[in-house]
Amino acid sequence: MALKNDWVRIHRNVLEPEDRTGKLPEDTKKVPLEMWVKGRLQDEKAEIGDEVTVMTCVGRLEHGRMIEVNPCYDLGYGEFVPEILQMEESLRTALFGGDGK
Repeated sequence: MALKNDWVRIHRNVLEPEDRTGKLPEDTKKVPLEMWVKGRLQDEKAEIGDEVTVMTCVGRLEHGRMIEVNPCYDLGYGEFVPEILQMEESLRTALFGGDGK
């Protein structure tokens, strides 16, 4: 549960597929234009899945379905790629004459 002024993330479809412009690639035309926004909850209280209003950091009011309370940054750089490790080892050898330790 989230209370008024808690930091939350919301989601909503801004445009449904049938409302999107015709000047898009075919695969893009088939899906809605979606928006995810973080902000301070303006409702007194809400549960995940409730339609709510938030105020963003820049003072904009947005509405949507609450999907997360106290969202954090979850950055990832993808799966392990063995070729990148090989490049690193080659660079260490070229730059430092060995393993670089």
